[in-house]
Amino acid sequence: MTMSTTREPADIGETMAAEMEGEIREFVRRDPAALRRPPEEDGEMVASNISSLLQRVSGSSVQEIDRLIEELQLLRDKLELEGERVRRDIVEFATLSQAAMQSTRIIAESLTHWKKVPDAPSISE
Repeated sequence: MTMSTTREPADIGETMAAEMEGEIREFVRRDPAALRRPPEEDGEMVASNISSLLQRVSGSSVQEIDRLIEELQLLRDKLELEGERVRRDIVEFATLSQAAMQSTRIIAESLTHWKKVPDAPSISE
């Protein structure tokens, strides 16, 4: 029989419910003095114990959510930095492209000027 090391979310929920139920049963068994207390005190104690039990059970979920939030914030920061880098690269490319166009225009105008000189020697001569 092969056992899987990954647990399905339903299995985890069932395990957590079983653990919580076991802790409640253990609490009831170990505190027989609770049966002799006045009802008002008993209700407060049960509420307090259930509250602390729920906090322990939900603690791991909250920690997991906090970890995911931190990871998402790190990814957002990384994306913002990459976006800035891409913007800088685009501006640099546009600047170089305009400089190349201006240089090409100047060269073309110079060649046109040389072609119009009447006494300029011809290349074929």
